[in-house]
Amino acid sequence: MLSRLSLACALTASVAAQTNSSQIEVANLREDVRGLSQRVGDLGLRVEQLERENASLRAKTTATEKSLVTLTQLNVALAGLDRDIKAAVAGMKTETLQQVSGQLEKLAKQTNAALDSLAKSQATRPPVQTAFPEDYPKEGVNYTVQKGDTLALIAKKTGAKQQDIINANKLSDPSRISAGQTLFIPNSGSAVK
Repeated sequence: MLSRLSLACALTASVAAQTNSSQIEVANLREDVRGLSQRVGDLGLRVEQLERENASLRAKTTATEKSLVTLTQLNVALAGLDRDIKAAVAGMKTETLQQVSGQLEKLAKQTNAALDSLAKSQATRPPVQTAFPEDYPKEGVNYTVQKGDTLALIAKKTGAKQQDIINANKLSDPSRISAGQTLFIPNSGSAVK
């Protein structure tokens, strides 16, 4: 029971650590995207400023002078920048999804290994005793289990055999006796309570 709880706690801690790492990566990506969006906004303002300056310069230039930048050239440059930003964001999303997928696979393998280990430990437990021979002494005394008592300690205190106590009380799991429980102690020479 304790090992299951320890395993569950360990798995929970592992999942929490990996989840925190993924959340930090996602938060960093969001911050990068926010920064890129802000940069695009700044570039949009700069383009508007360039358009105003270009219009001002066109008004000042004569018909023979070449124009500095046309509106079409600016739109083409902006469209190219927009494509580059979208491609970078899509690439970061794909990379993040791949990292999360890899971490989930790793966690799934660790979980399966822990479950396999738990299953193996359960499979190696000794079988529970369900048949109790009647070949123990029929005379004896009752004993109230005290805090800290084990079956071995009770047998030592009372001079009885452990197996006789198990058989007389039909204890399928002798490690699960509890304080306050009353046990019949076969052939006990002393009346310990």
